[in-house]
Amino acid sequence: MWVSHLSLTDIRSYPDVRIDLQPGVTTFVGRNGQGKTNLVEAIGYVATLGSHRVASDAPLVRFQTEQGIIRCSVTAHDRDVLVEIAIIPGRANKARINRSPVPRVRDVLGLLRVVVFAPEDLALVKGDPSDRRRFLDELLVQRTPRLAGTIADLDRVLKQRSALLKSAAVARRSAGEEMLRTLQVWDEQLAAVGAEIIVARLELIDELSPPAVRDYAFIAQDPALLELSYASSLEPVLGERLPRASRDRSDWIAALLHAIQERRDEELNRGVTLVGPQRDDLAIRLGPIPAKGYASHGESWSIALALRLASFDVLRADGEDPVLILDDVFAELDVTRRERLALRLAGATQVIITAAVDADIPAGLSGSRFRVEAGTVTHDV
Repeated sequence: MWVSHLSLTDIRSYPDVRIDLQPGVTTFVGRNGQGKTNLVEAIGYVATLGSHRVASDAPLVRFQTEQGIIRCSVTAHDRDVLVEIAIIPGRANKARINRSPVPRVRDVLGLLRVVVFAPEDLALVKGDPSDRRRFLDELLVQRTPRLAGTIADLDRVLKQRSALLKSAAVARRSAGEEMLRTLQVWDEQLAAVGAEIIVARLELIDELSPPAVRDYAFIAQDPALLELSYASSLEPVLGERLPRASRDRSDWIAALLHAIQERRDEELNRGVTLVGPQRDDLAIRLGPIPAKGYASHGESWSIALALRLASFDVLRADGEDPVLILDDVFAELDVTRRERLALRLAGATQVIITAAVDADIPAGLSGSRFRVEAGTVTHDV
């Protein structure tokens, strides 16, 4: 899989830019603030419908313009696909595939797969559980696009259920039984949707763990064993009754419903949903020690790189390489980690790199090179 063409209209700093790309290694070189990351961010957006830099879409649209458009030509499975996404702040985004409109923007998911390495990846180790949940869920959606709908369903259920809980104080006084019946409907929906997401995450961690362990050992040259596991918010409630080893959705539905009942009074008193996959985490350990709070800066970088490389292996196992994007990563790494990462990337179908200076790029990653300056992109001849 590879991106053969990228064009942006009113995206970030670019009123209009068009770039032809080739398989192999492509590097965008330029000082900070010149627009390099804006290019790879747009490619990543086509694959995930999100940015690795910001949480909302609005900053992607050029200041004082009504919408921004990303066009990306993708070659995969011996066919070419043109994906176009219009980002419209304050309104629903729109998308087209091969110039034909699609009913939902998320219908483009799966046409392009990417793995993005970026300085923000340290949050996978040092950040909040939400950073690690996002990592898992974005990878899940790239592999199985229909799960985007399941995750959207979870957000909808949580909003409805939390709104009901917030009104519980009045409801319990005036119509307690009716309120509880309504809440039970949302409990069942939360359990059904939540169980599907939990099982999908568990299966993904099963696949991620072996390559992540190998890649950490290779990048860090560290004998400490990397360990990934799923930290369920149900464990403090259910203890030994938690179906840790189960990959059966019905077991997790039962566990969620049980935990919901156990925390019913607390949820009603606090007016917030306390049970579900929105409170879970990816637990990362080096040997017996939690990585968060204990891993050194170098160890944290090696863990983050191992997680991204393992993501590449998981996506590659489905038949084609995803596009690899390395956004100003080499400047963050020491020489040894740079060289080991470059060795690990050898042979990937397409690698797209951004760097402030040529010296940051390992010699083993030579290829096509573009210069980026003040929003102008020129190809080195």
